[in-house]
Amino acid sequence: MSAELPIRVAIVGGGCAGLATAFELSRPIHRGKYAVTVYQMGFRLGGKGASGRGAADRIEEHGLHLWMGFYENAFRLMRECYAELGRDPQKCRIADWTDAFVPDHLCGVMDHSPTGRWSPWTVHLPPMPGLPGDPDAEPVRWTVADYLQRSVTLVRTLLETIRTGVEGRATGSPSAPSGPIGAAPGELSRMMERLMGYGGLAGFGGLIQGLQVLDEVARALPRFPRDAILRFHGVLADAARAEIERMTSKDDGLRRLWEVAELVLATIRGIIRDGLVADPRGFSAIDHLDCREWLRQNGASERAVQSAFLRALYDLAFAYEDGDVGRPGIAAGQAVRGAVRAFFTYRGAFFWKMQSGMGDVVFAPLYEVLVRRGVGFEFFHRLENVGLGSSEAGERPHVETLAFEVQAKTRQGEPYRPLVDVRGLPCWPAEPDWAQLVGGAGMKREDRQFESHWDTRNVGKKTLTVGRDFDLVVLAVGVGAVPFVCRELVESDPRWKEMVAKVKSVPTQALQLWLRKDIADLGWKAGSINISGYVEPFDTWADMPQLIREESFPTPVKAVAYFCSVLRDGSAAEMREPDYPARRQAEVRGNAIRFLKQDLRLLWPNIVDPRGRFRWDLLAGPTARVPKNADEGRIDSQYMRANVEPSDRYCLSLPGSLAARISPLDQTYDNLTVAGDWTDCGFNEGCVEAAVMSGRLAAHAVSLYPPLDQIVGFDHP
Repeated sequence: MSAELPIRVAIVGGGCAGLATAFELSRPIHRGKYAVTVYQMGFRLGGKGASGRGAADRIEEHGLHLWMGFYENAFRLMRECYAELGRDPQKCRIADWTDAFVPDHLCGVMDHSPTGRWSPWTVHLPPMPGLPGDPDAEPVRWTVADYLQRSVTLVRTLLETIRTGVEGRATGSPSAPSGPIGAAPGELSRMMERLMGYGGLAGFGGLIQGLQVLDEVARALPRFPRDAILRFHGVLADAARAEIERMTSKDDGLRRLWEVAELVLATIRGIIRDGLVADPRGFSAIDHLDCREWLRQNGASERAVQSAFLRALYDLAFAYEDGDVGRPGIAAGQAVRGAVRAFFTYRGAFFWKMQSGMGDVVFAPLYEVLVRRGVGFEFFHRLENVGLGSSEAGERPHVETLAFEVQAKTRQGEPYRPLVDVRGLPCWPAEPDWAQLVGGAGMKREDRQFESHWDTRNVGKKTLTVGRDFDLVVLAVGVGAVPFVCRELVESDPRWKEMVAKVKSVPTQALQLWLRKDIADLGWKAGSINISGYVEPFDTWADMPQLIREESFPTPVKAVAYFCSVLRDGSAAEMREPDYPARRQAEVRGNAIRFLKQDLRLLWPNIVDPRGRFRWDLLAGPTARVPKNADEGRIDSQYMRANVEPSDRYCLSLPGSLAARISPLDQTYDNLTVAGDWTDCGFNEGCVEAAVMSGRLAAHAVSLYPPLDQIVGFDHP
């Protein structure tokens, strides 16, 4: 009796979502039921997270990649991957996940005070119990009610901290919030009326007592009358504003705390007013509104909604439609979901920094494990079209063909070997290994850009057919690529047409600097940090000193700095021009020069000479050669990137757009599922966690594994 043939799964796209799907479908629990092949344009995996080793082994990224302590699914994936990989720590410096990721507690935002002065607001967020990805017996299921109670507790803590600052207590630390009152609803109502009476909420003591009552009332939702709670909340918020604004107006540190407290108070009111605790949609019920709009509706002042804290939330999510910083927009529900998960559920550290490039610590280990498991990889395959087959009446439509352009072929038809060794660590190079390719030397002279949408040169075409070459398809390309590779789907399916129209993406820009002095010598005294909310064109900066030992510069490097921000979108006509990527790259170069000459001095005062001119000589290049133009020309020794490729564009979470996302669990097509941070995956915002969640959901759609209750944070009905 012959063995049952495996189900052939074609995964198109080798980013986080595609590889997470491959990881799940190739688990031993399936006993070889699925024969998985990943089809990838160009020579490396990673999607928006791809990195490569360039000259002097320098790490060249798409942007600033930080992992957050609430990335439970992503960390679980990498912890399992490293355990299975089993690297020898005597031979490889990044052998375990704890070598790959290190906790980073210091973060901040750039605050623009009412006096017009920029200054950093830095915070050391304390370690929290556990580690991200810890194998809990039961994954923690946070509800809106849980987040509401934590929000009330946070406001109490913030007000205690403000009181400490106002009163100048020697301890400098707030007292711990007391526990539940334990009063019955009737008694709580009387307490609320008494506190709302004349003077009941006067002073910090009254405010803290009022918040304690609000905490107890919130625990009684939805049984407690909503109108009564909103009335009490309004009086409490007004009393807090009258008490605190005057005291904090001339103290930037206390003012910032009050701005955050205002935002949290507005969030509490919005949760109660909109009935989110009882609504089965949870935070998604308010995704039709912009976050700032929703906060204003619930009492937040204009100063609070324009505060550094909230501006950083928009900057970190590149939340500007068409890349226009004058058009901010992020769905209120997802913004709140992201904030509460980030601050209330992180484990270990708020941020975790990778100890090498993302390609080195994430995608190289995943590639090695998947190859061991028998997953196939077809590099240099550029998807041109997802072809639909004809369906009989009553049957679900299906994918009939996958049409590829083959960009290059290997000598002797051997599988392409993509990794290089950097002092014992498997890494991705910044360019392909031309020697493995047929005609590789000529392709190098022709400057083939295998990862570019605009470079359509190829050595042949390949069409895969259902039943012969594949059974199931997982489409894991970036959302920006969907209109180009799924034309039949978009033209024939109104839902896909709506998704393409509403789920928008934007290009981003990145700048990496290598410096001959450390950041303390450059004038930054707050320590190694990740900071956002600064000026354009580069509003976010991460200090990356841990990468210095990974690189091999000919002259000593004392600091590595990564900057990123959104990039304005091009018009449809501009994007059709073949030189579009080069023109956008030149634009980023100009942005970088302007930023260094005009804006960087506010972060690093000593980066300019006594006459206020940028010190170009402090830039370290990967070679000892000094450019002919020894000033601005030195910028070309650094790394800049315009992420304008369709697959590199960042997916936005615009108000009113999230309902148009397509779920990996969607069953419209008989043999197709989708994966990516642009799908409806339970955390609908562009990040590693969303991509991994989506990949796990896609695997569930194919195999019913992993169980949905094991996908942490997936709380859809």
